[in-house]
Amino acid sequence: MSKPSSSPSSKTGPSRRTFLQGGGLLLGFALFGASTKPVLAASTALPVDGDVTAAFSPDAYIRIGTDGAITLILPNIEMGQGTHTGEATLIAEELEVGLDQVKAVDAPPNDKLYATAALGGQATGGSTSMRATWEPLRKAGATARMMLVAAAAAEWSVPVTECVAKLGVVTHQPTGRQLAYGALADAAARQPVPSDVTLKDPKDFQLIGKSSRRLDTPGKVNGAVTYGIDIRVPDMKVATVAACPVFGGKLGDVDDKKARAIPGVRDIVKLDNAVAVIGDHFWAAKKGLEALDITWDEGANAKIGSANIMAALKAASERKKPIMARQEGDVEGRMKAAAKKIEATYELPFLAHAPMEPINCVVHVRADECEIWVGTQVPAIAQGVAAKVTGFPLEKVILHNQLIGGGFGRRLVAESVAQATAIAKQVSYPVKVIWTREEDIQHDLYRPAYYDRISAGLGADGLPTVWVDHVAGGSVLGNYIPSGWPEDKLDDDAVEGAAKPPYDLPVIQVDWVREDPPVPITWWRGVGPTHNVFVVESFMDELAHAAGKDPVEYRRALTKNQPRAAGVLELVAEKSGWSTPLAAGMGRGISLHDAFGSYMAAVLEISVSPAGEITLHRAVVAVDCGITINPNTVEAQIEGGLIFGLSAALYSGITFSDGRVDQSNFHDYRILRNNEAPKIEIYHVKSSESPGGIGETATVSAAPALANAIFSATGKRLRTLPFNRDELKGEGADKKSVSMVPPLAAPLAAALASIKPTDTELEKL
Repeated sequence: MSKPSSSPSSKTGPSRRTFLQGGGLLLGFALFGASTKPVLAASTALPVDGDVTAAFSPDAYIRIGTDGAITLILPNIEMGQGTHTGEATLIAEELEVGLDQVKAVDAPPNDKLYATAALGGQATGGSTSMRATWEPLRKAGATARMMLVAAAAAEWSVPVTECVAKLGVVTHQPTGRQLAYGALADAAARQPVPSDVTLKDPKDFQLIGKSSRRLDTPGKVNGAVTYGIDIRVPDMKVATVAACPVFGGKLGDVDDKKARAIPGVRDIVKLDNAVAVIGDHFWAAKKGLEALDITWDEGANAKIGSANIMAALKAASERKKPIMARQEGDVEGRMKAAAKKIEATYELPFLAHAPMEPINCVVHVRADECEIWVGTQVPAIAQGVAAKVTGFPLEKVILHNQLIGGGFGRRLVAESVAQATAIAKQVSYPVKVIWTREEDIQHDLYRPAYYDRISAGLGADGLPTVWVDHVAGGSVLGNYIPSGWPEDKLDDDAVEGAAKPPYDLPVIQVDWVREDPPVPITWWRGVGPTHNVFVVESFMDELAHAAGKDPVEYRRALTKNQPRAAGVLELVAEKSGWSTPLAAGMGRGISLHDAFGSYMAAVLEISVSPAGEITLHRAVVAVDCGITINPNTVEAQIEGGLIFGLSAALYSGITFSDGRVDQSNFHDYRILRNNEAPKIEIYHVKSSESPGGIGETATVSAAPALANAIFSATGKRLRTLPFNRDELKGEGADKKSVSMVPPLAAPLAAALASIKPTDTELEKL
């Protein structure tokens, strides 16, 4: 187990020979969507956990010591999506080193150096990591390589053009002389930073495009890596928290006599809307919390329920003036002239993030500084909220970012860091605050609920001549930005995936009605497209059915001017065997979308029993994500994202009764289990486009592909998530008529079927 030091002395100033004795240059490259000019910054931003004394630090991302140690400082946090390996690959490719030659560490909080313009700061989310760093990190590696080669050429007094770098060694080609990067580090630091950097031609890539083992896998397998919840520091105590069960409520009275009598309970800390019990260990804190007698001031939201929240959305959709997202052509005229008009409404629930690692944070507030250990998607924001709580200047808040056991957007918000800091501020020792699973689910910041009305007019050929999508839901930006979001301004997240569907639609209108719920909301894996693509792709199938056309053929006719969308559509149709017949009670469903800079088509094969139970048999996915940096990571993210999205479609939904969240743990906020997962096949479209995002694309594909497969199997169109299997009872074929057992396994299946436990045996189970 890692034992982080509680001493801040090595964290408050430059450690690298006082930043090359004051003579170093720190050069950052602006990330995705920002200026491409170099950014100069003070050296105080540099120290990171596990800091090394580096002779050569040409930019914000690379350190090379005289001992040859190469450290890559990566701007995005690793939370299971393979960012460390992907970003290290970009730097290593141009630096001409192998992944086995580098150590990857997380960047410290610094918006100036590590901000992503697409997210408005130093953040990891929205499937932007590889898109944002594709060019800047390659430039960082190429800059360092050029300076190292120049140093070697100067050492040998030869032209730079006669020298080449490979695997951390510079070779003078005519003579075969060699110098390792470590031996060149001091001299390279004195080289001028090149103003013109030439990047590799993709045909010369040695790492990019190849399947590489992830850098974090060994430590995760043997348990050596440290997540936030693993952190231990000297003299640390452990706390757990109960916040008011109604959002917006406050803490009333607390009778703590019984709690204080429990062995191991040390302190009880009251906040405005919560109470924390601190103990020698988590069990003492938890038992102490359970022993408290708490009276809550529940406030104005004590009577809210899911039914009235959805009713408010429906009323707003029908009565409020919408904010226009896109309008092209004569919508009213085309709708009147249409041969047929199709309309539908869709409802989507609130969703919790429910990451495997619940909310946790270690904080030590001293007399004049605050030290924090946490896994966060927004380190600079987390540092800022802690500074606000303590009243300390920003430089007196030292934050050590950790690996994250699942984020999905939950850790894009740092309110839990503020809470932990407020607790730690009231005691003299370090405190690890851990939320229980129940607290994590019932006090999440949720994916908004939505109510959408969508319609289309069809021409004589059955294709849409006009398309209208009315979206109603809360503004995530309005909840996220401290200053709020203007009431009359479009929140693009609300219509992403709807405003620009990957189809040739001659006349289109997409608008949004803002109706903020009385509960906190934020981004969820897949953000806007998880909601909008479900609506768009389900409705596209409805149009195909109304026109009497095959869903793939229907989409094919609408993607003639969308080559990348058409490419994944054709590939998935071929690989899934779309036109081959299925057994009774089975169905195939398709989904097509363009989101996060990537194109994806997915086909799901399912069966539905007479009892309404859905069995997932096979998923086939075709993806065009531009240049693939690590195919292994792409496939892993598609597999994980699909399971995440299918879980939500089948089982997940947050509901409210009397102001309280009804769900509390994985028994009633279900995740797809191993035996329920389909076989997943993934196929790549080879592309020379810049990399697109991949962490959320398959989550987006899941619900619409499943909805369309359910319709294919049963003829029943489900428009509300999560899918209500009661509506499918009697719709599916008897499972006995559906054989999905491979021939070689049939004897074993027959043998197992003959084993029938007695009622007594079942009771024991």
